[in-house]
Amino acid sequence: MTQKFELGLDTFGDVTFDASGTRLSQAQVLRNVVAEAVLADQVGLDFFGIGEHHREDFAVSAPEVVLAAIAGQTTGIRLGSAVTVLSSDDPVRVFQRFSTLDAVSGGRAEVILGRGSFTESFPLFGLELSDYEKLFEEKLNLFTELLKEAPVTWAGETRGGLTDQRVFPPTESGALTTWIGVGGSPQSVVRAAHYGLPLMLAIIGGSPLAFAPLVELYHRALAQFGKPTKPIGEHSPGYIAGTDAQAREEMWPHYAAMQDRIGRERGWGPVTRERFEHDASPDGALFVGSPETVARKIAAAAQGLGLSRFDLKYSLGTLAHEKLMTSIELYGTEVAPLVRELLAD
Repeated sequence: MTQKFELGLDTFGDVTFDASGTRLSQAQVLRNVVAEAVLADQVGLDFFGIGEHHREDFAVSAPEVVLAAIAGQTTGIRLGSAVTVLSSDDPVRVFQRFSTLDAVSGGRAEVILGRGSFTESFPLFGLELSDYEKLFEEKLNLFTELLKEAPVTWAGETRGGLTDQRVFPPTESGALTTWIGVGGSPQSVVRAAHYGLPLMLAIIGGSPLAFAPLVELYHRALAQFGKPTKPIGEHSPGYIAGTDAQAREEMWPHYAAMQDRIGRERGWGPVTRERFEHDASPDGALFVGSPETVARKIAAAAQGLGLSRFDLKYSLGTLAHEKLMTSIELYGTEVAPLVRELLAD
């Protein structure tokens, strides 16, 4: 682990209800996301990530624009994606958008690249799902060349080639922090190691410690590819309130509705309260409860997996903005200090 264990937040800009149960507009949700990020900066958190989606229940389709708005109202927190769906985007434009964000934020930009678990962007941008793997592999290969911030010569089948081409603007530091987000595929873990990029584990079910074999695979692959040790992070959903019971009761109906809505699209069965309680237990992937409960769970995952950062996916379906703000404040003021204290001990 790094000297300072980092704690971050992720959101997909879920379209929420207000206190009276009225559905908010996507425009208001976007403004609320900016306010949530400003609070995260004020309470001293390390990272704020925004996911990319192209559907009615998530408001953010252009994360970099929202992140730029946040950059203008914050001073310390690092800003990035969670994740950028590189398969359906252009690597050159992705680099340009994040190097621009890096400039306007004073060097605070990060990008987490992934294939994404939603596929709406493929038909939207005229791409074939049958090319899912090929698109990501080729575009990641080009993106890693762009990260060298030198003239690029590259050829592939999914976009036009480049010949001794420079891409602007470069970052002032010469290094754009870039992670690979993975959901549990060994192939994806080895790919991250092959390119020598940090690994962000999306752990949304089961036990976080069950991912230990993937962490071991990542370290072995880095060594075999002759790459130095790189940070490992975890992205998991959760919610914080005054007590465990309060947090679970407030989170449950919104979490269940979100899971069931997505589950109907993917052929999953309905989520049960029993399953929710299991995932909210000390061994599960939901980091929900009082500040002490959540802090101890994060510290256990950090020690068990050798993490450098933990990102709490705090947006939970239609759970109201006001509740999310309280959760963010508790995360920054109570959870983060206790996690660092536990890890130091």
